[in-house]
Amino acid sequence: MRFCSLGSGSGGNATLIEAGRGASTRRLLIDCGFSLRELEARLARAGLSCDQLDAVFITHEHGDHVGCALTLARRHGLPLWMSRGTWRAIGAPELPEPIRFARDGQIIAIGGLALTPFTVAHDAQEPLQLRCTDGARHLGVLTDVGSISSHLIAHLQGLDALLLECNHDRALLGSSSYPASLKARIGGRLGHLSNDTAAQILAACSHGGLEHLVAAHLSEQNNTPALARAALAPIWGAAPEDIVVADQRLGFGWLELT
Repeated sequence: MRFCSLGSGSGGNATLIEAGRGASTRRLLIDCGFSLRELEARLARAGLSCDQLDAVFITHEHGDHVGCALTLARRHGLPLWMSRGTWRAIGAPELPEPIRFARDGQIIAIGGLALTPFTVAHDAQEPLQLRCTDGARHLGVLTDVGSISSHLIAHLQGLDALLLECNHDRALLGSSSYPASLKARIGGRLGHLSNDTAAQILAACSHGGLEHLVAAHLSEQNNTPALARAALAPIWGAAPEDIVVADQRLGFGWLELT
């Protein structure tokens, strides 16, 4: 199993997961918060095309995550997974290929790839994040969440890789030019993870077998890669440069779970 990012941040998010070999290979796109043309260009950079995708999972309805999902599913006949709440929030659309509804704790099989969605605290209708496995390795994907819950922590145990939101540094957000209402939303219980809260989550699930750690969904104005790495590195017990940072423009290249 391997994974990469096509871009991560308020300008658009998309994560690719690939599992299996040869004819049994399956590829899942988690979120596609770009225009279809931009998505195609970013997929090409990862060595793939839309025709090579097997399914799309949308975590919630915000534009930087849902993006071109409906157009992509219609044009390429792709199964599109999301919660029923997300579906309602985007207007309850109908597609030639029926929407697949995901819910907390219900395992979704896509070939040899198994997904376990879990609910999180975020200001969306029914947001879900994911734990993914090929049966041998486990990846946690956690972006767009405002606060910690025991339910969240339980789904992040025993991972081989973790993509973890580090949206903002509290001091930078507090001194930013953002309106007070936006600061309150971002820093609130249903907003986005600060570096220190992300570090608390990591402390609750880190273990010796965690092979890859990615800091994701960084605010371009209210965070820096150096600050995110500095918050996580002592918890993970690694050098800051060992932590991959998902970039808004470039994402990050393929990481393999060995």
